[in-house]
Amino acid sequence: MKNIIFSVAVLLSFLFFLASTSEAAVPCGTVDMKAAACVGYATGKEPKPSPACCSGLQQLAGTVKTVDDKKNICRCLKNGVKAFVGVQDKFLSQIPAVCNIKVGFPVSLNTNCETIH
Repeated sequence: MKNIIFSVAVLLSFLFFLASTSEAAVPCGTVDMKAAACVGYATGKEPKPSPACCSGLQQLAGTVKTVDDKKNICRCLKNGVKAFVGVQDKFLSQIPAVCNIKVGFPVSLNTNCETIH
C-alpha cells in the first residue's frame, strides 16, 4: 500500500507535464497503479526510474485530456504522499526528464494542484 501511495507522489511530478486535454477524471486507483513502479526511485533506493515507471507514467499521461484530469491526478498524488514516508522532491523533480516527458512547470511535492492549467 505504501508503494502505491508513493507512486502517486511520483505521478505528481509526471502530472505536471501533462498538457493535453480530455473529458473523464482519472481515478486515483489508476494513478496508483501507473505510478507504483516509480517508488524505488522517488525514495532514492534505485539509481534511476525503471522502464516500468516511465512506461506507466507515459500511459497515464496519454489518458489525461482535461485540466480537471490533471488536477485530479495531482490531488491523488498529494494525498498519497501524505501516507508515505521517504519520498524525496529531488528525485520526483527528475522523473519527467529521465522518462522523456515534457513538463511546463516545476515538479514538486509542494505544487498547488489548483493552479494547474
